[in-house]
Amino acid sequence: MQVPIEVTFRHMEPSPALEARIRQRAQELEQFFDRITACRVTVERQHHHHRQGNLFEISIDLVVPGREIVVGRAEGVSHAHEDAHVAVRDAFDALRRRLEDHARGGRGQVKRHAEWQRGSEGEAPQAEEPEAS
Repeated sequence: MQVPIEVTFRHMEPSPALEARIRQRAQELEQFFDRITACRVTVERQHHHHRQGNLFEISIDLVVPGREIVVGRAEGVSHAHEDAHVAVRDAFDALRRRLEDHARGGRGQVKRHAEWQRGSEGEAPQAEEPEAS
């Protein structure tokens, strides 16, 4: 990484174990895609709710040449994210999928759908019968 990873904790005390895990996951991404120029991770403890435990939101901002990939765990908050380590795992898994999509696109390996051609009456074309020998 050209710029060291930045880890920020909000509404909670910094956790050395969690920060070490975040740095490890970022290193794994760099082994997969070596042109990462910056990575900023924010771990935020949501305000305490009476019926739910502390929920954690992880946001990751990854910069690669020509693109910025952002993952935020705010959407679809689940009770599984009452554990900060699980929230980090899920956020980095989502980020890796997006980074894989970006890498495939850069290598021209984007999945292309077969071109759809309509038959004469608006129906899908029929497969040709093999010739009898």
